[in-house]
Amino acid sequence: MIPVALSIAGSDNSAGAGAQADLKTFTALGVYGLTAVTCVVAEVPGKVSAIAPVPPEVVAEQIRLSLEAFPVAAAKTGMLYSAAVIEAVCGVLPELPLVVDPVMVATSGASLLEPDAVEFYKKRLFPLATVVTPNLPEAAALWGRPVETLEQMREAGKELCDRYGCAFLLKGGHLNGEAADLLVTPEGEEIFSSPRVDNVSTHGTGCTLSAAITAGLALGMPLREAVARAKAFVTRAIAASYRWGETQALNHQA
Repeated sequence: MIPVALSIAGSDNSAGAGAQADLKTFTALGVYGLTAVTCVVAEVPGKVSAIAPVPPEVVAEQIRLSLEAFPVAAAKTGMLYSAAVIEAVCGVLPELPLVVDPVMVATSGASLLEPDAVEFYKKRLFPLATVVTPNLPEAAALWGRPVETLEQMREAGKELCDRYGCAFLLKGGHLNGEAADLLVTPEGEEIFSSPRVDNVSTHGTGCTLSAAITAGLALGMPLREAVARAKAFVTRAIAASYRWGETQALNHQA
């Protein structure tokens, strides 16, 4: 039977990020995808123009029905937007492999999380997570100090892992040089690096990476193996990205 994974995320009409990117990633990696939509976002690469949140009780009901009707093997969270939605999600999620992508700011710079929701991530959602996948600005917000070098990634990752008792994958896309991601677990750390692809829009790459890890966990892979496969998948997707017109690009995830 094909494994089932659940994405709890926002809807991106451009389909390069959010639940749409998650579904394409799940399908490409041999997993049947379900979604619980948390908000509807009007966006294209480089621009977010409107966000309409889904009522928290409706988010929770989508999750409840999905778990009741399907043998969900792993789940991920993407854009949750508000403390109320985070609370609703935590109230219905069972214990299962969970990837938390703490979506706070879009690649365009637009805010995707209400300010009071950060504490709910820390207190309610992280204790349920198998791995949390912040980019460097998100890691800095969670750690409380700048994260701009590999050494700072190591310090932040270890402290966050110790603090919350789960693995952290710090995404180093904002570093100079190779695209290096750092996985920190209670057992140690490992760097996953790949050559950087220049002049490509990175809209949706964080969503795709976390979805690819979720697919690996749904297939029964150990976390380290799931991360390695996900990193390779995203690297290939970036290299093969679509370009729309002269100035916009949309990553090809499937």
